[in-house]
Amino acid sequence: MTKILPFSALIFNQDKNKNLSKVVCPPYDVISPADQKYYLEADPHNFIHVLFRKDSSIEDKYKASAECFRDWIKEEVLVQDKSPAIYFYSHQYKIKGETKVRLGFISLLRLPERSAGVFGHEHTRTGPKEDRFKLLRQVKANLSPIFAIFADNKRVIQRLYRQHIQNKEPFIEVTDRDKCVHKIWRLDSPEQIDLIQSGMEDENIFIADGHHRYEVACNYREEMRQKLGKLTGDESFNYVLAYFTNTDLRGLTILPIHRLVKMETKFDLENFKANIKDYFDIEEIKDKTRFFFLLEKCGNSEHVLGMYKDKKFWLLRLKNVKMLDKVISDKPKESRSLDVSILNYLILRNAFGFKLEEIDNHENLTFSNDAEKFIEEVDANSKYVAFFLNPVKMQQIISVALNGNKMPAKSTFFYPKVLSGLLIHKFKEDKE
Repeated sequence: MTKILPFSALIFNQDKNKNLSKVVCPPYDVISPADQKYYLEADPHNFIHVLFRKDSSIEDKYKASAECFRDWIKEEVLVQDKSPAIYFYSHQYKIKGETKVRLGFISLLRLPERSAGVFGHEHTRTGPKEDRFKLLRQVKANLSPIFAIFADNKRVIQRLYRQHIQNKEPFIEVTDRDKCVHKIWRLDSPEQIDLIQSGMEDENIFIADGHHRYEVACNYREEMRQKLGKLTGDESFNYVLAYFTNTDLRGLTILPIHRLVKMETKFDLENFKANIKDYFDIEEIKDKTRFFFLLEKCGNSEHVLGMYKDKKFWLLRLKNVKMLDKVISDKPKESRSLDVSILNYLILRNAFGFKLEEIDNHENLTFSNDAEKFIEEVDANSKYVAFFLNPVKMQQIISVALNGNKMPAKSTFFYPKVLSGLLIHKFKEDKE
């Protein structure tokens, strides 16, 4: 059974921070070095000073984050909200010229035993988990929510919006660097909270973003259980901060994550074509706009990958989907048909010689949802070749997760991200 809880969020004091857009930032895992520099310089109170600071000493940076966090609380830069609430959250954004609105809410999610009822779909990596665990130990707070999706069988989100939100002014409104508008309202009446809690009880929860944060929260709970011994079960560390939205595709956008490959030797196109000819039909597309149009269009009915090298684009169309049963025989059926699996096995392993177990962390692989950036990098460096993917479909994510399987790391990019610093869950057990 899914259990969620209202909480009194720690929020920026708007009397001291008039422009909240200067003090919030994206989740740490999508912040590039250039972004990190931007946010560190944006404002002395930008949340990145707590979330993802840059210090010369690797170990000291976690303690410095915690000291900064505590100082801001003492100085009332950050203040506790007046009463426990569940926070309704609206994103308005543009994608490919279309304006979309994604509706959801932020609350606490009780961490289930053995993750029952909560399903992840991506493999996690040791490095990011160690990093976030060290930070969590020091700050004793959920600084960013995980991003969770549910079917919303009882239409909780639409009912909340129509009955309690659409005619009211938000108490927080921020426009981020991508011109996405983030609005937050409090839901604190017993009627509102009961509607959400009862509507969520029988829902399966699918983690869209924040797999590392979720696993770290579970690991921290286990550490605290062993450390403290006798517990009531209501301690703050039994919960994780979570943003919930439903599977309504009118507001939900999943972007692909492309791959940039650094070659050890000069890329031989003819040799590459020979290596993959049993798997793909290869078609050169001269026009960039037409290339991305065809990549998306063809992806609706077949498996197709895109490639860019030497100022030329190619579509790689899988010849026969049945071959995947043999070539990717070590993966379950729902994982074999993922474009990212096809890329990993048929291109990165078979054509380039990458070891599958090293792909997620390979030093010669870069991941990004920014196709234009990769095109520029390929043009600037003869050792690079770029591969473009279509986004994973929501039903594929659910199917993989429900069967207890995982996609490769960096398979999905849910857009826009939930901002860090808008709402913080500070553990009550932290007496400092």
